[in-house]
Amino acid sequence: MTQDILRRILDPASRPDPYPLYAELRRTPVYHAGEGPYAISHYHDIVSLLHDPRLSSDTRNRTAEADDPLAGADEDEGTTLPPGFLRLDPPEHDRLRRMTNRPFGPPHSPHRIESLRPELETIVKDLIDGIGDPTEVDLVEQFSYPFPVTVICRLLGVPHEDEPRFHVWAETLAASLDPAPDSDTAEQAKVMRSTRMELGMYLAGLIEERRKKPGDDMLSQLAAGSGGTGEEGPMSTMELLSTAALLLVAGHETTVNLITNGMLTLLRHPEVLKDLRANPALSVPLVEELLRYEPPVQFLSNRTALADIEVRGVTIPKGSALWLVVASGNRDPDRFPDPDRFDPYRKDIQHLGLGSGIHSCFGAPMARLEAQLALSELARRLGNPRLVEDPPQYRQNAVLRGPRSLRVTCDGIRP
Repeated sequence: MTQDILRRILDPASRPDPYPLYAELRRTPVYHAGEGPYAISHYHDIVSLLHDPRLSSDTRNRTAEADDPLAGADEDEGTTLPPGFLRLDPPEHDRLRRMTNRPFGPPHSPHRIESLRPELETIVKDLIDGIGDPTEVDLVEQFSYPFPVTVICRLLGVPHEDEPRFHVWAETLAASLDPAPDSDTAEQAKVMRSTRMELGMYLAGLIEERRKKPGDDMLSQLAAGSGGTGEEGPMSTMELLSTAALLLVAGHETTVNLITNGMLTLLRHPEVLKDLRANPALSVPLVEELLRYEPPVQFLSNRTALADIEVRGVTIPKGSALWLVVASGNRDPDRFPDPDRFDPYRKDIQHLGLGSGIHSCFGAPMARLEAQLALSELARRLGNPRLVEDPPQYRQNAVLRGPRSLRVTCDGIRP
């Protein structure tokens, strides 16, 4: 490889179609250029490492961080919040995730997500009703961006009148993950710190309100300590703030990309769009195939070896950075036949789009339901939708890959 392929993957020019680069990467299953990270690109190797206790999600264990082009890119710099459980290892990870999961969903609150279905259907309907001129639609701005942040506000228990503030905060934080090439980095960092501070102060006030007057929302249950058992006790205020911020940012950004990538794929496969319109139940396997074919998270870049690890005869030294390229694993021909073909009728779609192991996507049930409802209703109600530009404009971010906008034109909006 004449040029470091990881740098080429990070190059915004590759964003519309990184998959040929992943195919090239798979020729060297354990790729390492100089002093940079070790990139793992084959399905079975990635699965094995995701279940390997010698792999850490806490980058404080890293000794070669300076050589990773993404080192520190997704950390909460400029804040005093502790790391979210996404960036922790057992036992702290297990404690916080277990406590967060109790009021969120199965097995402790098995009906939490499904009980939100009617409300989610109403949000989807209202957003589509508000599209306006069907000949000039930006699905990111008008639908797939506001939908998930509205949902996470309802889930956490943010008062309806405060939801617009959350939309602004989410938009600002998303921009920090996807800086414009000509942006003032110092000014952007200042705005991001200010936004995180405002969000933290708001959440702190809301947590105190919920402790005094709890409701049936998730934040109330966490604030009341319902997640603690035995010696665990309730979360501290700082842990609550960190967890709430994690749910907002991580849950929102990935779902935006899942829905947007999904509509882009459907518009490129009109026969599947037609099938979905006729059979909304197809949305269930279709979303699983989307998570394989166009995953919202392309690779996991925050893993560190806690000991020397051998993969395919290559020793990855203790303290080294690893990238687990899940989007490449999802297109591995050794695992999926004809992997570059989008086929929602596949019989076997055990993808890596939501991770695996102890760090599998915490919000997976919600993300799946949101995408299923969104895509089936868009397919039903948009009249003869067509792409205005293909490929669309993509965000800069290589990890959270998705279009910055998705411009379509329609003949009308069906009732």
